[in-house]
Amino acid sequence: MSNLIKKATILAFAMTSALALTACNVDKTQEGELPDVDVTAEGGELPAYDVETPEVDVDTETVPVAVPDVDIETPDEPDTEVTDEVDSAADDEVGDAEEDGAG
Repeated sequence: MSNLIKKATILAFAMTSALALTACNVDKTQEGELPDVDVTAEGGELPAYDVETPEVDVDTETVPVAVPDVDIETPDEPDTEVTDEVDSAADDEVGDAEEDGAG
């Protein structure tokens, strides 16, 4: 039960803080101004580095790759072309099943 009391206390404190912060009204009474700054600078110079990189030789070579010959035999598939014709054989099968009491 003390865990519930802790949560309720934290929630009440957060709500009170939020209310206090939203109750503030801030009005600008004077315009601000950036300071006057005189800057004189001379051009700089980047540091110099002496870098020695390794030499890399990249050669290309044509290599024959053996590709297996794959023969695929597909079973005879029924004609799946969509037509406007109605397959009356399918309707006959449904009617026969209903007459037998299966449907």
